[in-house]
Amino acid sequence: MSGPALLLLGHAWTGSVATASALLAAVTAASALGGPLFGVFLDRAARPGRLLAGALTLYATGLTAVLAGLAGAPFPLTLLVALATGLLAPALAGGWTAHLGMVVPAERLPRAHALDAATYSAASLLGPALAGLLARLLGAPVAVVAAAALILLAVPATRGLSHRAVAEGADRTTSGGTDGATRVTARGVGRDLARGCGCVLRSVPLARATLNSTLSSLGQGVFVACVPLLGARLLGAPADGALLLGGSALAALGANATLARRRRPLVPDTVLGVGPLLIAVAFVTAGIAAAVGVAGGVAAGLLGTAALLAGIAEGPQLTALFAVRHREAPERLRAQVFTTGAGVKISAFALGAAVGGPLAVRSLPGALLAAAAAQVLATAAHLAATYAPGAYAGVVRRRRRRAARRCGRGPARG
Repeated sequence: MSGPALLLLGHAWTGSVATASALLAAVTAASALGGPLFGVFLDRAARPGRLLAGALTLYATGLTAVLAGLAGAPFPLTLLVALATGLLAPALAGGWTAHLGMVVPAERLPRAHALDAATYSAASLLGPALAGLLARLLGAPVAVVAAAALILLAVPATRGLSHRAVAEGADRTTSGGTDGATRVTARGVGRDLARGCGCVLRSVPLARATLNSTLSSLGQGVFVACVPLLGARLLGAPADGALLLGGSALAALGANATLARRRRPLVPDTVLGVGPLLIAVAFVTAGIAAAVGVAGGVAAGLLGTAALLAGIAEGPQLTALFAVRHREAPERLRAQVFTTGAGVKISAFALGAAVGGPLAVRSLPGALLAAAAAQVLATAAHLAATYAPGAYAGVVRRRRRRAARRCGRGPARG
C-alpha cells in the first residue's frame, strides 16, 4: 500500500507524473543495498523478530517523514529521506518469507509457499484499492498515514518468530545471558555478504531466478508508473488507476489459492520461465486500451482483462520464486538470499518506475509496450540460462552439481 500511496501523493501535490514516479523510485531504489545488509543481520540474529520489529517501525516513521517533507521541505531533501527509508523495504517482504521453514515442516513447504504468496497477493489487492479509495475520499496524505499505521500494526506479529540458534559461522561472544547474543563485526558482516552474494551468483537456479524476477520487476515498475495516467484518461480519475493493481492482485490471490490446493505443485523453474510472457500479453492489452484513448466500456474492458491476465501470472510466479530460493539457499544464508533477491527486485521496480513516468508522459502506449518488452526479455534470459548452447551448457551442468557445496551447505570456514 505504501508504494501506491506515495505515487498518488506525489501526483496530487505536484501534479506531475514524473515527480510522482521519482518519489516512488526513491523509496524503493535503495533496496538493493539494504537487502543484503539486512539479510546478514537477520541470519545472525538469535531473535529475528526483534530485528524485524525495529525495521518495520523505522520504515513507518520514514513514510511519515516523507509526507512531512512534501509539506514544506525542498523536494531533493524529501527524496533523500525516501531513499533512506527504502533501505528497510526488504524487511517487509523477504525477511518474513525466509523464516517460513522455522514454523512449517519440510513436506508442507510447497503448499506453505503458495499460501505465503497468496498473502502478498491479498495485501497487493487491498493495499492499492485502499490507497486509491482513501486518496479519492480523504486525500492522498491520509492514504500515506494509513499505510504507515498498517505497517505498525504488523509489529506485534514479529513475536511469533521464536528464539533460534545463532547462524552458523557468526562471530560469537559470551555475555552471561541465555539469548545467544552475537557480536557484529565489520569483518564478519563482510564475510557473510560475500558468501550470500556468491551463493546467488554461483548457483545457476538462483542466479536464473534472480535475473528473471529482476527483469520482470523492471517491467512492472514501468507499468505502475503508468497507472495514474491510465486512471485519469480512461477511468475518470488518477486514483481509480490504483484499482487496476487491486484487480490484478485479486487474480493473483485466486491463482495462488488454486495452486495451494494442488497435491502436486507445478515445477517452479518452468513457472518462472512462462509467467513473464503472460504478463507481457497483459501489458500489451493495456497498451491497446491506451492507444484507443477513449474512456468507456471498451477501454475499461481491455484494462480489466489486462489486470486479470497479469494477476494470473504474477501469483504463481511469486510462489515459484519463493520455492526456488528456499530449495537452493543454505539455511545459514537463507535470510540473506531472500532479502538480497527482494532488494534487487525492488530496486529494479524503482528503476522501471523512474523511467516509466517520463516515458508515459511522452507516450502512454509506448511506455506500456516497453513494460511488455521487459517481460519478454525476462523469459529470454531464463531460456538462455536454461538451454545455453555449446560448451557453456557443460559449465551450467557442472555448476548445478557443485551449487550446494559452493553455496556453503558444507562446513563453514573461517
